[in-house]
Formats: sequence, structure tokens, C-alpha cells
Amino acid sequence: MMTNKEKSGKAARSLMMSEYQGILSTLSVEAQGYPFGSVTPYCFDRQGRPVILISRIAQHTKNILADRKVSLIAIERDGDDIQDNGRVTYLGEAMQVSADDTDTMERYYRFFPDARDYHKTHDFNFYHLEFYRVRFIGGFGKIYWVEHNSFLKENPFSPDEETRAIEHMNRDHADAIKHYCGLGNIPVTGDEPPVMVGIDGEGFNLLLGKRIHRFGFAEPVGTMQELRSELARLAKLPN
Repeated sequence: MMTNKEKSGKAARSLMMSEYQGILSTLSVEAQGYPFGSVTPYCFDRQGRPVILISRIAQHTKNILADRKVSLIAIERDGDDIQDNGRVTYLGEAMQVSADDTDTMERYYRFFPDARDYHKTHDFNFYHLEFYRVRFIGGFGKIYWVEHNSFLKENPFSPDEETRAIEHMNRDHADAIKHYCGLGNIPVTGDEPPVMVGIDGEGFNLLLGKRIHRFGFAEPVGTMQELRSELARLAKLPN
């Protein structure tokens, strides 16, 4: 049975992995002492940390080069009252991703295909956000600080395993992917077929148009056989 810390960590992680854009706050060099917020897309790297791609000339990059301390806020999309929506404030330090870390870069490109051109032509750099602490609000009165061991969860699949599984699903199981969309009440048109872009031990992400959708597993998986079984199980569930 999970402890309350583990439950809050899983809920915070699940919320953040279900979103794909947040508010990045840095410490301003132009207005010293004041936080500076800007919207940025993100996905997670294999260590379970958020990854962002930002331009060298952007104000938040200049701020990061002066002080690496940042926060990234993700807010649950659904719900009419923002005070009742879940949200996560991820505190950490922005560290530039090594130029030879092609795994992190390629994973980001799958989530955000247009970013490949930005990176090449507009002098963008990848940063991962090294974990310091997380503040999780799961709704009114559900407020927790979440520490390192409760939030970070490493992807159990290697870059090659994840890539092979994604390519196999997109190439050979397009109908199953459409079925997953039906399970999530996500409308699919013939013009924009959904594609799988990420897999980890707790779920997978589909890209439909410009929007990313998260699907969680009933139980965590850690092997390719467990992954195949869970994807097959979901494909057989009724809409």
C-alpha cells in the first residue's frame, strides 16, 4: 500500500505528465528581485525531469544564465473553477542538456515535431530542470510538499525500447491508437490521425494535431512484455 507521500507524488507526477505546457518563472536580470513568467512547452526526460527548449536570445534564457533557479507551473486543463483544478509547481535548476544527449532531444521532437526546425534555425538550446522540490495542489484543501523520492520516477524503457515500441504501434496498430482516443472521448478525424509519441512505466502519450493526450496504465509496467500486455488490454476495452 502506498504511503500518503507516495500518493501525493504520483498524483503530482501524473498531473504534470498529462500536461505539456506550463508557466516558466525565472529571476529577472532586467527588473532585479522580481520573478519573470513565460509560457513554455515541456516533456519529460528518461530520468523523469521536465525538459524545455528555449532560445538563447529569450529573456528567460538570459535570466537562467544569471541564476539557474526556476519554477515551472502546470495546471490541470479540465474544470470550470481554476481554484478547484489541480496544479503543480516544480522548483529546480535549469541545466543545459549535453549536445550528445540525442535521446532527450529526439524524445522532445516526437512530442513537438515543429521544434526540430526551431532548434536548427533559431539558436535554441535544451535544458532539463534538476529537481529541488514540488508543491502539489490537488484541489481545495489538498496541498502537499513533494520530495525527490516521491516525485521522480525513471523511465524503465531504454531509448531503443521506447522508440521500437512507438514505431511498432504507429506502423502496425493505428486502429488500436484510434481506439485509445475513443476511451478518452477524444474525437479523431481522417485528416489528423493520432500518433504515439512517448511511453513510460505509468502510461503513454498521443499527439493529435497540436495537442498531446496522456493515458495512464492500470498498474505500472517495467518490461516490454508487461507493456505489450497492457497496450493489448487497453485495445480490447469497450469504448
